[in-house]
Amino acid sequence: MTQMLAFSILVLILFIGEIVSIRTRAWIPSMFISAVLFLIGYWTFFPADIVALAGVPSGVAVLLIYLLITNMGTLLSLNELKAQWRTILIALAGIAGIVAALFSIGTLLFDFQTVVVAIPPLVGGVVSALIMSEGAQAAGLPTLAVFAIVIYVMQGFAGYPLTSIMLKREGRNLLKKYRNNELTERKLVEEQPASPEEELREPKMFARMPEKYNTDFFKFTRLAFVGYLAYLVSTLAAPVVEISPFVLCLFFGVVGRSIGFLERHPLQKANAFGFAIMGLLLFIFDGLKNATPSMMLEIVYPLIACIVIGVAGMYVFSFIMGKILKISKEMAFAVSLTALYGFPADYIITVEVINALTKDAKEREVLMSHMLPPMLVAGFITVTIVSVVLAGIFVGFL
Repeated sequence: MTQMLAFSILVLILFIGEIVSIRTRAWIPSMFISAVLFLIGYWTFFPADIVALAGVPSGVAVLLIYLLITNMGTLLSLNELKAQWRTILIALAGIAGIVAALFSIGTLLFDFQTVVVAIPPLVGGVVSALIMSEGAQAAGLPTLAVFAIVIYVMQGFAGYPLTSIMLKREGRNLLKKYRNNELTERKLVEEQPASPEEELREPKMFARMPEKYNTDFFKFTRLAFVGYLAYLVSTLAAPVVEISPFVLCLFFGVVGRSIGFLERHPLQKANAFGFAIMGLLLFIFDGLKNATPSMMLEIVYPLIACIVIGVAGMYVFSFIMGKILKISKEMAFAVSLTALYGFPADYIITVEVINALTKDAKEREVLMSHMLPPMLVAGFITVTIVSVVLAGIFVGFL
């Protein structure tokens, strides 16, 4: 298969996912459809390295992750991060629900090692899945080594549609309040990103520099520098404490925007955001090549049971925490569900739902300000931080 044929097929799959999402008004998220089509492709005629063949090898994907996460940080302010403490508590409660449900109900159905291997990939991303897979392999448990990868690959099939449903309900409730003037204009303005006038003055550090020099490459240079700082700090801190460079990218992106070194959404202004998202999505779906039909048949029962039990526990605990913190059950559950997929799916699904709910630009801004920040913060807390910590602890139980 030639490079351009591989690339054409893959972007066509992403486009089909978007069409279905648009036609169903986000009831069926594009991520879900794309994942299904990728799975069918790998089971039929896709070469195993089709993503790398199309021009997105792992090295490029990692680069895009650095740029995208740093870019996402510019969408949040320090005040916004402080304001999301409720989100963090709800996300942690959701993870606690998964752990509690699987260690109580799950151990009645499966052996202890199966439950231990299932939890970190279920609440996290590829790093935690790889840690548990390698740990199971080293412990002489080859089936569980495969199970760790497959549960990571398949958990999104539950997370994507559930999140879409919850966000649509939350969005309708917010729109109703806004249209009834129950959400005051003053409150919304405080939560909005910078005004157009402020956008023109960004970044403040380079306010006196002629605009003609603020080229796309200059935007990339500053974004890359901030990403490198995150990597450098992570490396220097490694002998003392393990901090994911991606977590630091988010934080450094926030700081870079706050001090005026980065403008808001630099990738979009450099006309590169869509391409970066596309590359990262292809890399994520590349993980489906490991989920062969024989593997799926062998572990289908524990796979489905662990996901169902875990999601049920997540819902109960997030509902309770949401009640305590006076957050709607829909938003609380949506925030917790980010553990099943993380970034960029949390961003994509939220934007899809908002676009499906209203065509009015102001209403979209209102929904974005209420729904996107907690989804982004929750995704980084669950997938990037907590899941890796859990994997480091649980791998010692094998």
